[in-house]
Amino acid sequence: MRGYSGKLLEVDLSTGNIKEVKIDESILREYIGGRGLAAKILWDRLGRKWEDVNPLGPENILLALTGPLTGFIPGGRICISGKSPQSNGIVGSTFGGEFPVELKCAGYDGIIFTGAAEKPTYLLVKDSDVELKDASHVWGKGARETVLTLVRETRREFESRYRGRGLWKEPSIMYIGPAGEKLCRTAAVTSKWAHAAGYGGYGAVMGSKKLKAVLVKGTGPLPEVHDLDKTVEYMNKISTATLKMDFFRRWGTGAAGYTVGAELSSEPVMNWQEEWHDERNYGVDKFELFWVKRFWGDFGCAITCLKLAVINSGPFKGSITDNPDYENQAYMGTNLGVFKPEGNIYLTYLIDELGFCGIQAGNLLAFTAELYQRGILTKDDLGGIDLKWGDAEAFANLLHMIAERRGIGNILAEGTYRAALKIGEMKGVDATKYAVTVKGIGVGAHGVRSGKDYPRRFSYPCSVQGGDHTSVAYIPLDHGNSELRIILFDSAVACWFTFFSPENWENAWGLLDAVTGWKITPEEWLNVKARRILHIQRAALLLGGPDLKWDPRIHDDVPPRWYEPLTRGPYSGSILDRSEVREEVKEYYAAVGWDDNGIPRSEELRRLGLDDVDGRIEALRKELSYHP
Repeated sequence: MRGYSGKLLEVDLSTGNIKEVKIDESILREYIGGRGLAAKILWDRLGRKWEDVNPLGPENILLALTGPLTGFIPGGRICISGKSPQSNGIVGSTFGGEFPVELKCAGYDGIIFTGAAEKPTYLLVKDSDVELKDASHVWGKGARETVLTLVRETRREFESRYRGRGLWKEPSIMYIGPAGEKLCRTAAVTSKWAHAAGYGGYGAVMGSKKLKAVLVKGTGPLPEVHDLDKTVEYMNKISTATLKMDFFRRWGTGAAGYTVGAELSSEPVMNWQEEWHDERNYGVDKFELFWVKRFWGDFGCAITCLKLAVINSGPFKGSITDNPDYENQAYMGTNLGVFKPEGNIYLTYLIDELGFCGIQAGNLLAFTAELYQRGILTKDDLGGIDLKWGDAEAFANLLHMIAERRGIGNILAEGTYRAALKIGEMKGVDATKYAVTVKGIGVGAHGVRSGKDYPRRFSYPCSVQGGDHTSVAYIPLDHGNSELRIILFDSAVACWFTFFSPENWENAWGLLDAVTGWKITPEEWLNVKARRILHIQRAALLLGGPDLKWDPRIHDDVPPRWYEPLTRGPYSGSILDRSEVREEVKEYYAAVGWDDNGIPRSEELRRLGLDDVDGRIEALRKELSYHP
């Protein structure tokens, strides 16, 4: 094998047993790594009992998986997966940084965590030296204290244990904050201070396993490649192409905080009650005033789209976060009625510190604020918080309540959709119509009512990752926004931004061949390998359980809010037609090989060698009155 070490670490947190697991090359050829390999492992181990597996129970599996291009393609990335406590399906959620590169240089393609520890624990990996250590002293601590404490003590330990090796650079780390420890379903798995895998809620899975952190230092080389000269050639081609993305390099995604709302009318405003704003105080030039690091890229990345924002004075002094990027500008800003950069930077810093996903937490906060706006929730319900739009401090107080599962926070910690069901039951109203989610996952900050942004009306309803804006359903299937393409990036594992340059789609295949020697064609990927992964994820999503199950006839739909018209901006009056949405959903079903009820067809599954998946979902076909 080339591009891989060919082995994973498997850590049983219940027993403390640690072993190496070999991966057969034939499996890697079919599922590549990252998201694809995660789907294969999860299905093989849990597929027979999927509906009964509690995502927050010890039977769930947590995966951290690299891919063959990790370390070779600009901006190292890793995929976190397992049974999602948000959707009850499989979500491949990625974050960037040095962690995945360190892991590959330590000799591993990923880590499998099973069981649950009795007390707070962290895993320390230094090449083949792997051990579980007590994390009680950082349990309950926020991001900054967790990172500083564990990195410092690990460096001291390395200097003592491996004498004569000189000064040790800090190890890479992934970890959870207090939100994950309290099993908040909107908790993220975080790296550095502001990098996170947020979709899926895997911070809560780490918390359920009492796993506070993983620290890795790899001192070996990356795995050997099939053709080193070609690998270097394609690495340079990809870097050269990304260097041309001057606007993206200069401003990052934060440039969209104003334009997506003002020009496209597709940015969430006050829980998606609107999608347009013309708040020029929210332009990137105003955020730029707080940047202390202008060009920041992850491992080997030529785009350097990241920035570092710091507030040095005023009530939010000490806040430090990345940029914020567009999704956090939208969800921790406009969607909360916060149109001042200082308030947005403060709230983004706080979700980093507490360990939340910015999209999911922002979705949840805005949902709660609208219930307060409409009198469904009262000030007493909120523990005395006057949750007015635009009040950053009020939203910060609510974030702390959720992270601590205190008062109403105990219900909200279950995530927007589950909280809507519970609050609706408590108050005798239908609160789900205010929940802007798909399959339990808050949608990304890109609406569809104006028709001007990249998602289409069927994009979120048909995605196997629910509301994930980085993995949307799309036609034609070979389009740059298609989920079938994104599965490659999440499996390889590579940053999608690298492929905003059209020429890099071809370069990706050249690099994959140079690294692995497998000569996979785009046609083979789109028609066979990506579909295999897609169908496994779709089957797991529809099997669901144990607390929620999705009926595609009902839940393959946009959020109820999006059937209301836009009332402000240049696209005022735009509204979705339910029958047209359903027609497009059915069109996508046919394109990817699903039947009229959204179930993968038997002949399609058997064509791909997924006979076991076919057998497991036969009951779903009967349940939905399927007739061949």
